Amino acid sequence: MVYAFDTLGYAKRLCDGGVSEEQAEAHAEAARDFIMAELFTKADSIGLRQDIDGRFVALDASFAAFKQYVDARFLVIESKIDTLGLRLTVRLGAMLAAGIALLAALQKLS
Repeated sequence: MVYAFDTLGYAKRLCDGGVSEEQAEAHAEAARDFIMAELFTKADSIGLRQDIDGRFVALDASFAAFKQYVDARFLVIESKIDTLGLRLTVRLGAMLAAGIALLAALQKLS
């Protein structure tokens, strides 16, 4: 969307208020160049929206990659926990068997 800025009308109003014509024209030109250039237009809004949408797409892709990485790490950790659980079960069974054998040997000695 294009905004029209009536520099002549603006300068005339300043002149009517007591500002010299030269100063009024300079002020009107400055207002057009600096203030009107800062207006946020519909085209700016569309461009900003596209930029934001693009960044969200990139964030979604990054998040998906990170989620895959975390899922893979959890699988590794679960595998290690299962292995440790099995090793502990075997050790406990061996200690229990050794304890029973020791009790049996002590009972035979008595």
